[in-house]
Amino acid sequence: MFSLGELVVLGLTLTFSLSASLLITIPLSGALIRLRANYNPKALQLDPEGDVHVHTGPIVTSFFGMLRRVYRIEGFAGLYKGLMPNAIATIVMTVFAVAALDSRGLATHTRLDTIDTGFLGAIASTVLGMLISLPAAILTYRSIVTPYKLPYFGLMYSLRILLTPTERRRPWILYLTPGLLVTELMRLLYAMVVLRSLRILLLKDFTPFKFGIYLGFEMLSVALTCPLEVMATKLAIQRNHATAEYNSVEQEVEDDAIDAHEYAEYNGEEEDVIGLRHEKDPYLGFVDCFKRIVDEEGWQTLYRGWWFTMMAAIFSAVAAAAQYQGDA
Repeated sequence: MFSLGELVVLGLTLTFSLSASLLITIPLSGALIRLRANYNPKALQLDPEGDVHVHTGPIVTSFFGMLRRVYRIEGFAGLYKGLMPNAIATIVMTVFAVAALDSRGLATHTRLDTIDTGFLGAIASTVLGMLISLPAAILTYRSIVTPYKLPYFGLMYSLRILLTPTERRRPWILYLTPGLLVTELMRLLYAMVVLRSLRILLLKDFTPFKFGIYLGFEMLSVALTCPLEVMATKLAIQRNHATAEYNSVEQEVEDDAIDAHEYAEYNGEEEDVIGLRHEKDPYLGFVDCFKRIVDEEGWQTLYRGWWFTMMAAIFSAVAAAAQYQGDA
């Protein structure tokens, strides 16, 4: 348990860390999410009526190219889209990590540190953390890819743009977004069963050689985790609704009678930053998402931003080694 003084110091430290982290990471993570969400097919496509059409969306295949495109079309404000949902999610997940995991660092909806708990406790806390973080991730990703300008403190207005009427009436349907929960569970199981077991086996009795082996496993894991991250991004932005005339997971056709303005309008632009799949032709599940990405955009799409995932893996390995050495 923390004393009152420790809680005050921890709170101030986390507040400063959160502010500095968001200031630096929001533009970078926003560009990464847009890069992974961008729909860029390599050939002619059939629309839902069976007619051939040429996809005319933006062709952006590099991270820094996407970062420049965001700034050109949406300006400085566009670089910080997703700031509020990201900040709220980070605060909630950090409070959860402090309360449940005795953590002293920031947590996000993408990763929780469970190194100090037992195996069953780690599984339980991480599953609970994922259930808390999944809606946060959906709102964050959608707020980043939407072309509409969202107010920082207009929660209900933003939710009407980001969520369909069905999702607002039945928010639990977010967990039923086809393929998303499966994708997140696969990431969770790999991290908890494989990486955590290797971490305990190799780092509990730390040597530079064992650390090198573990670091190598973390880096090789990018071959699996990066495609899962790309798929999770593409699946999270698909909105759910129950209109009989449309597929239950497609993007909302109507704008819900909201007079919303796009970021591009303020900068005199007439194009969107990224392109998305046709709203009547969504991914129908985990396997369908994987096959369509490979068939339509090429397998390289699954590794967009792979070096971000690699850097996160290296940082995770170093942090785990430092924590085990500190506990020794």
